Amino acid sequence: MNQPVTNFSGVERQTGAQPEWAVIWLHGLGADGHDFEPIVPELVRPGWPALRFVFPHAPVQPVTINNGMAMRAWYDIASFDPNAPQDDAGIRASVARVEALIARENARGIPAERIVLAGFSQGGAVVLAAGLRHAQKLGGIVALSTYLPLVPSLAEEAAAANREIPIFMAHGSQDPIVVPARGEASRDVLEALGYRVQWQRYPMQHAVCAAEINDLAAWFQARFG
Repeated sequence: MNQPVTNFSGVERQTGAQPEWAVIWLHGLGADGHDFEPIVPELVRPGWPALRFVFPHAPVQPVTINNGMAMRAWYDIASFDPNAPQDDAGIRASVARVEALIARENARGIPAERIVLAGFSQGGAVVLAAGLRHAQKLGGIVALSTYLPLVPSLAEEAAAANREIPIFMAHGSQDPIVVPARGEASRDVLEALGYRVQWQRYPMQHAVCAAEINDLAAWFQARFG
């Protein structure tokens, strides 16, 4: 059984007392848990159940692509080239962190089926890897401006409980960091494996835009309805 986090490092925001759902949201490379904190009032709609947003801080570690500079990162990145070797051990360590955060919410009374994993860029890669492998049914995955990591092992490691998990993926058509083709290839892999992916594309770079937040709100509304 996964052990819940006992020394949480990050930010939490609740939209009401006694939250019924939790959204665990991972930031991108070099940011921290405060990065998406402002999205809460922009995203939440009247009539939704009380939510707890959990924005954890990634650990500080050297990042190869940034000349070894230490920064908050969920795993190391050697190159933005899609064919470059991935930091499998680092990704799996962050997957374990997500598992602990899920267990923390379970311990606070929120079952896995009412937990949504969300992430941007590097954080989105981690929540895809974690959510598809989680042993209990989750409420959904939100993966923004990102890609699917650990592809060779996914078919074998994917959890049966989350074969039908709803996935919201969005990407900027001018993204110079995670190029659109990489996001689209990840979507194609997921769909080929039978996952249900809502794919959205916006005229932006490596960012989040108002239209994206509106579409994401509609996706959440479908979960809560």
